[in-house]
Amino acid sequence: MARIAKLGNLLRRRARRFKSDDDGVTIIEFALLAFPFFALMGAILETGLYLFASQVFDSAVDDASRTILVGTATNSQSDFRNKICETTFGLIECDRIKIRIRPIASFSAANPTPPVDADGNWVLTEQMNAGSPRQVMLVEAYYKWSTFLSFDYGFQKYGNTVLLSSARVFMNEPGAG
Repeated sequence: MARIAKLGNLLRRRARRFKSDDDGVTIIEFALLAFPFFALMGAILETGLYLFASQVFDSAVDDASRTILVGTATNSQSDFRNKICETTFGLIECDRIKIRIRPIASFSAANPTPPVDADGNWVLTEQMNAGSPRQVMLVEAYYKWSTFLSFDYGFQKYGNTVLLSSARVFMNEPGAG
């Protein structure tokens, strides 16, 4: 019984001494918090970059669509793709943009179809038809944005890519063409 008491006293003294010694506490706290902190910072940066690229892509498609609206566009997919890339500031690789531009019967007939299947493979048939004056047009542009981290941000992911998309519906100007 005496041995147990001595052992108890020894443990209490060592615990008090350990409790009062705070050397290395900062490094232990940093080690515990570093991974969650840097993971959160990476997720914030990547999400911000994705949202910025999405906005830039959408604005670029809007600007390029204006050439169709006023009748200065050619029926060339590469010309339209290059027009989009003029204002993407190098964020988008031009040759990876998929486009479908076609006349539709009315504004209510604007129904974009998914450009990829469930596995993320392209099923979009590219098309470029700038239409004629007073024709309702549907302009669709898609791009697979590569992600760096494999977090799930709530966006539909296909492997390490997220789909950027932009669509415009408008009626060509009467003098267009």
